[in-house]
Amino acid sequence: MRASRIKTKLGRGEPVLVTTLHLIDPSVYEMVSLMGFDGIWMDMEHHTYTLQTGSELMRAARVGVADIIARPAKGEFMRMQRMLEAGAHGIMYPRCDDAEEAAEAVAWAKFAPMGRRGCDGANPDMPYLTMPIDEYVAEANRQTFVIIQIESPEALERADEIAAVDGVDLLLLGPGDFSILSGIPGRMLDERVADAKRKIADAARRAGKDWGCPAMSVEQAKEMMEMGARLICYQADFVMIKNGYEQVQRDMSPLGFTFDRQVDLPK
Repeated sequence: MRASRIKTKLGRGEPVLVTTLHLIDPSVYEMVSLMGFDGIWMDMEHHTYTLQTGSELMRAARVGVADIIARPAKGEFMRMQRMLEAGAHGIMYPRCDDAEEAAEAVAWAKFAPMGRRGCDGANPDMPYLTMPIDEYVAEANRQTFVIIQIESPEALERADEIAAVDGVDLLLLGPGDFSILSGIPGRMLDERVADAKRKIADAARRAGKDWGCPAMSVEQAKEMMEMGARLICYQADFVMIKNGYEQVQRDMSPLGFTFDRQVDLPK
């Protein structure tokens, strides 16, 4: 079974850089993985493509080194198992409310005695019935990691309980949803978001776990790393393409080119 780059680096106390891919062209996954990023955030909570499509994207990423961090929707425990069988090394479980839900996520991601994940073996993660079952089960439990997202003020108050769950490897603040559920939608620099980072950092430290967060800038990434964050998610393919084309329009407009934009430039 392929070793997890992210678990290996976290085990050595090294920082991990993850980027998000929304587009479903396998070439993008292949390129990012070949470029040596630690992980690819595959978001299947919000996007409509199927697990079949997701498995093809994971296959493309396997030519390089990047781990796949697959995010199901809240409560999609059976889907988590299939994501792992398709080749994901990590599960990012969203909107976790409490320690009981975190333990349920771990149980579906890990084989006994750590959990109750079902075993097949005829899929890319083993891969393809090439390992003795006992070795596969033990190695899968070692290499698979579980990230629990804290995305509400209520969950934040239970951060210590969630971090203490055996099998939870990392806490991750979801600043977007946290801002919305806190009544400050989109205000990522609000003190309430900063306080959430501090509380998650403290809970992770007390439990001997790692924590992370998406970063909006290099400066923000540096600040969080100084607070002990080990996993940083930075940039996304869709955002970079949008920003790039907007820059093209700004560059070319002075030459007389006009654009019938259907959306406004961000202020």
